[in-house]
Amino acid sequence: MIRILIADDHAVVRSGFAMILEQQMDFRVVAQAIDGEEAYRLASQTQPDIILTDISMPPGENGLYLLGRIKENFSDIRIIILTMYEEQEYLVRAMRGGASGYVLKNSSDDELVKAIRTVANGEVYIASQMMAGFVEEVLGGTDLRPKLTEREQEIVTLVAYGFSNREIAQKLIVSVKTVESQKARIMGKLGLHSRPELVEYALKNKLFL
Repeated sequence: MIRILIADDHAVVRSGFAMILEQQMDFRVVAQAIDGEEAYRLASQTQPDIILTDISMPPGENGLYLLGRIKENFSDIRIIILTMYEEQEYLVRAMRGGASGYVLKNSSDDELVKAIRTVANGEVYIASQMMAGFVEEVLGGTDLRPKLTEREQEIVTLVAYGFSNREIAQKLIVSVKTVESQKARIMGKLGLHSRPELVEYALKNKLFL
């Protein structure tokens, strides 16, 4: 029996995937979570074999953050990213972070089932429509981390130092609304959803002056 936990911020999506998976005699959905924080708590309680998680689950912890926490504390649990994001940088970040699979939400039911069985057997599964690009980028040695412009890096640094939107706007001589929109674009580009995550990103990427 393959025990599965589904994490997605949309109840309809969770129940839909649960219904698909429960049709398999050897699949059992043991829990459903609304975000990464709840998924982590339920994973510690139910000990699933596999977690299916979206990347973006606002306003809670996202799937990539969940991936890191699970791999650090429950290394036996395998994680499959189930998302609409087709950008190669998200795929690479997930695989580098320890994901065992990456499947798109518009994939067929058969592919999702195949991905779960493959990962349950200790192998890695990547969505067929993304595999060619992934292999090309990895073999080419290209760094697929999202690229921030100099201005975006400057904003991340100021946010990490604790400056408010108004203070950042004054320093950069722009409007508060501009700062807010740029921050939103940065968070979306990096797949982040909170100031602590942005500070962590700044630390890892040496954006502190």
